[in-house]
Amino acid sequence: MMLRIEGFNSYYGNLQVLRDFSISVASGEILCLLGRNGAGKTTALKSIIGILPPRQGRLWLDGEDLSGLAPQMIPRQGIGYVPQGRRLFKELTVRENLEVGLMTRKSGKVALDRALSYFPALHERMNQLSGTLSGGEQTMLAIARALCIEPKVIMLDEPTEVLMPSMIATIRDVMTRLRSDGVAVLLVEQRIDAVLPVADRIAFMDHGMVQGEYTVDAVRTDPGLVHKYLGVGH
Repeated sequence: MMLRIEGFNSYYGNLQVLRDFSISVASGEILCLLGRNGAGKTTALKSIIGILPPRQGRLWLDGEDLSGLAPQMIPRQGIGYVPQGRRLFKELTVRENLEVGLMTRKSGKVALDRALSYFPALHERMNQLSGTLSGGEQTMLAIARALCIEPKVIMLDEPTEVLMPSMIATIRDVMTRLRSDGVAVLLVEQRIDAVLPVADRIAFMDHGMVQGEYTVDAVRTDPGLVHKYLGVGH
């Protein structure tokens, strides 16, 4: 199974943000889009999920061309999305937020149980308003909601941002388990230390383009790559 994007050109008004953006991520793989603020990482995810449709480019999932699908149809094909800032319905309970995810593909109890198996702590919070959860619990809920669609691909936009180290470790464990369960994971981050423990490959982004792609081992053994693309030390 493969998600493949070729030649996305996306704009905010007349401002071009993605320039011939192309990547692929396979089942059971974690690919990280890494780059500074403003590099186009979040725009890339929004273009894939259809919130900001690209003006040019193609999107394939499992060899099926999804290009030009209406935004509400893309998650139904099995692409989950966890936006930056979580975007929960804070006035709804944990259970109600998860039910929103279940409605996307008309998933049932099996999908709900599987999503909750990644985050057992949510079991005790099902009737709690999501707006009253801690930041880490809200991140867990946002990911669990995306898992309710039983995704083939899950895209996460800076899921570890402003979390405590223990919660960051939990999120990393979940990403590793998703990989072993055969899900393709597309992760957006801007800190190299956040991705080295989990990523298989890293695609460095700048100016709306992928400037280089490397295995995580290559990045580990050559700190100069991080300096080249991010302008910082390891």
